[in-house]
Amino acid sequence: MLRKTQLIRVSGLVGTIAALMIGSPRAAQAQTWIGQLLGSSEFPTNGSTGTGSVTITLNNRNLSVLLNWAGLTGGNPTAGHLHCCAAPGSNAGVAVGFTPFPAFTTGNYSNTFDLTNAAVYSPAFRNGAGGGTAAGAETALINGLNAGNAYVNIHNAEFPGGELRANVTVTPEPSSVFLMAVGLGGLFVLAARRRNSTV
Repeated sequence: MLRKTQLIRVSGLVGTIAALMIGSPRAAQAQTWIGQLLGSSEFPTNGSTGTGSVTITLNNRNLSVLLNWAGLTGGNPTAGHLHCCAAPGSNAGVAVGFTPFPAFTTGNYSNTFDLTNAAVYSPAFRNGAGGGTAAGAETALINGLNAGNAYVNIHNAEFPGGELRANVTVTPEPSSVFLMAVGLGGLFVLAARRRNSTV
């Protein structure tokens, strides 16, 4: 039988984690997607040996993009975009353009976009998937990111359709971390019960 003191300890641990997760506005509101930039992720694929990575973070209504790349073989970038919404292995239109985009074969780009601002979205995305409003475009973009149906790519003269692409995927959300903590607490309780039953 599980001792009362052990139950109190487990309950306290899970309660503390829950309070920290729920009480932290940043944890409750932030969400992150990541991806690796490769020529083989483009559609159609290409032989670029360039590489890179992207991290996209949503905090409140602000979307921050941090993009790094190296060794572009098709020349300096002419543009960089966040595209939505199509499954990996297919192409989608531009949702958000990265401007001004650095024209270097090795470089980085960072920017934060206010998703409540209609001008952030390309007109085609805002008026199509977004139904003509910033709110609709924001919902469509976040849904596309969460579904794995968005990607970032870098374009240049040799590869106008994109030299490098990152199909972005969501990282665990705070709610998932909380559920994991509860699950670990449950495993601790089961292990303690087994240990006590064999004594």
